[in-house]
Amino acid sequence: QVQLVESGGGSVHAGGSLRLSCAASGYTYSYSYMGWFRQAPGKEREGVAAITSDGSTTYRNSVKGRFTISQDNAKSTLYLQMNSLKPEDTAMYYCAADRIWWGLLPRYGYWGQGTQVTVSS
Repeated sequence: QVQLVESGGGSVHAGGSLRLSCAASGYTYSYSYMGWFRQAPGKEREGVAAITSDGSTTYRNSVKGRFTISQDNAKSTLYLQMNSLKPEDTAMYYCAADRIWWGLLPRYGYWGQGTQVTVSS
């Protein structure tokens, strides 16, 4: 079955960087669409960045210029490089996959368990 496993979360000070990874298995990664989402306590899940199978990307306005989504099809792995982190970036981060392009909408069919990112001021 499809499995998505995130890693790379942690605690950093404002201005710091983290790189999240999402290892995918159980399906043909190169024919899928992938996204990163986050959810803070008491808030709805929101799209952060998404990437198509041919590498086109889209970002949430608040992370443009600071976050970069990328993928390594050979390793079936999705990445999110997060620079200049702010306290408001604190959330559980999830990767998601589907064969339908949902962009930043949280309607993907497959989800990982999440990795926590905490940014202190």
